[in-house]
Amino acid sequence: MRLFHSLVLVTVVLLFFGVAASAQETGNATESDSVAPAPASVGADVPLTYFGPAPSTFDPQLVGPNQLLRAGPIDLDASTITLPLYEGQLADGRKVWYILTDTDDKGNADALGLNWAPKLTYTDVGRGARTATLEENATLTFESGAVDFQPEREVVPGPAPNAFPPTNATPGSMGDADYSPLVRIENAGGAIYNAPMIAFDVDRATLNFPNGTPDYGIVHDKVVSIDPTNNTVTIALTQGFSFSKPVLYLSTDASDTLAAALEGATYAPALADIPVGGDDSAFSGIERIFVFINGPTGLDNPQRQGLNSALIDGRSPLNVLGGIPTVANDYSPLWDMNLGEWTNESVENGYRSRLTEEFQILGFVEDGWITGPAGAPYGSVGIIVNCPIAYRFL
Repeated sequence: MRLFHSLVLVTVVLLFFGVAASAQETGNATESDSVAPAPASVGADVPLTYFGPAPSTFDPQLVGPNQLLRAGPIDLDASTITLPLYEGQLADGRKVWYILTDTDDKGNADALGLNWAPKLTYTDVGRGARTATLEENATLTFESGAVDFQPEREVVPGPAPNAFPPTNATPGSMGDADYSPLVRIENAGGAIYNAPMIAFDVDRATLNFPNGTPDYGIVHDKVVSIDPTNNTVTIALTQGFSFSKPVLYLSTDASDTLAAALEGATYAPALADIPVGGDDSAFSGIERIFVFINGPTGLDNPQRQGLNSALIDGRSPLNVLGGIPTVANDYSPLWDMNLGEWTNESVENGYRSRLTEEFQILGFVEDGWITGPAGAPYGSVGIIVNCPIAYRFL
């Protein structure tokens, strides 16, 4: 037994001096070089000093999960968010029911749990942002902008396998020529708010659907339940990605009827006045969203993505957002649609797959595997969708 212990001791000493000598022989030894390697269970020969504090210990927002829109609770199982329901009026007295999701007012964003979106400052172009007046009773009077919720949403897929474009696409709610979800409050500092309309010209009693099954002839198609007694509305969320992080967002409005129909959103023609194509430039009010036409399909396919898949499989197209709060920090809820199509050659070579990150996508574009529709140059197609971010999983 003594012999065994002696052999163990000699082995440990030799190993120690062997490591030390090896470090000295390099002629560039540092203090960290002489540290013993990490345990074998780590799976790599990495010094223990490599494992520093987690990023979340410096800023908890850097590591998810993270609820970004904090104005109300999120149900992750149901993919819904419940937000305060606000009552206002048009200048002619008709009732306006709306939600708040974003603002360029940092103080009020923090106070109300909204997304802070400084880029909204630059959306007051043409009809891009309506004007409103704050009344003594804390309601808003909107100068203009009405929405008709009576149309029945209809989307008929094209013949498979190319379900996009659909043979028919009718939005379930139609804004008039002056409708934009954005509003600038003239007598309260001129701050701009994202205030999508949820219902219009109906009274409180008619709007009461607290247990679900709302009448989509009077409310937005994304409403799950609405409770004007308690001033809350529950809205369905959409799945997507931002820089490879899974996210949930609201989809409330679009500047194009086809996009509005596909998203179950309100057609908001006034959004078309906001300039597109310069998401990272000075004074830009938008950020890019990357949408695919012909990504992989199949309900159980882990690579599923794109508009063909959404129309055939009945699920989210899994669009890829650019910067969001805490990621890239150039967020705007107004997304400039970059519509991409995998080339025949990329499909034949098996390159087509689910992409989840902006620069990954742009790399495929640079290499010629993804183009715009029908081989057109890749970039903005001139459509804005209003999709406030709500939640980041990672």
